[in-house]
Amino acid sequence: MSILIDENTKVVVQGITGAEGAFHTSQMLEYGTRVVAGVTPGKAGQEVEGVPVFNSVRDARAATGANTGAIFVPPAFAADAVMEAAEAGLGLVVCLTEGIPTLDMIAVRHYLQGKKVRLVGPNTPGVIAPGKSKVGVMAGYIHRPGRVGIVSRSGTLTYEVVDQLSKLGHGQSSCVGIGGDPIVGLSFVEVLELFEKDVETHAVVMIGEIGGSQEEEAAAFFQRVMTKPLVAFIAGLTAPPERRMGHAGAIISGGVGGATEKIRTLEAAGITVVKDPSEVGRTVACVLAAL
Repeated sequence: MSILIDENTKVVVQGITGAEGAFHTSQMLEYGTRVVAGVTPGKAGQEVEGVPVFNSVRDARAATGANTGAIFVPPAFAADAVMEAAEAGLGLVVCLTEGIPTLDMIAVRHYLQGKKVRLVGPNTPGVIAPGKSKVGVMAGYIHRPGRVGIVSRSGTLTYEVVDQLSKLGHGQSSCVGIGGDPIVGLSFVEVLELFEKDVETHAVVMIGEIGGSQEEEAAAFFQRVMTKPLVAFIAGLTAPPERRMGHAGAIISGGVGGATEKIRTLEAAGITVVKDPSEVGRTVACVLAAL
């Protein structure tokens, strides 16, 4: 089985008539994702790639039974799109938009409290269950169905690790990009918990980076709860303090969030930490061989 999405997931794309939304809708459809609706206010009645367009998520869900949202909406309007999707009753919302103001995301986090919705992102490549469905922009052709779960803050490094694993004959159960912004939805811990419960995931790869404390929290969760092996890589070992590296959330501030400290914490918890990203695939293969 997979986590978050599968072949039965019904997707509504918010911002489907924009260039990004239309392009990635076609890519998701080509992969086999059940994209059942799109939303752009004022453009109800149109079609994109044969997908009907509605004025609101509530209308789209009522007409098609959509249960998952993919958001390709400009930053100024993306927070409202997330809240609209949650208000309409979608169970999973994947927000691909980059550059949403932090104060907007604080409002989103507050709004989502107590609601039965999972948010992935923003600033994420999305979620993929290889061979079943993808919601987002992940390159489907490099993925293979298998038993390795991947959770990552970096889209590019995710592709690198997936490519290594697939070439070594080790497929993936699910891959989740949690997003690189300071405030995101699902955390490392929450995704690791899903992988721990998934009977078809035998090992997990976690790709972290400098900034924040999610990796340290994941280390504590692993030590306390997880029974499956976890292989980790932390990007940003040479990053200077107080300088943002790539993602908005990738910054060492006040001496906290550095790669060295994260690696030390992960290793102390018994997690296998790989220092060279080109060695992640081979390390996971060795871990699987030992199971």
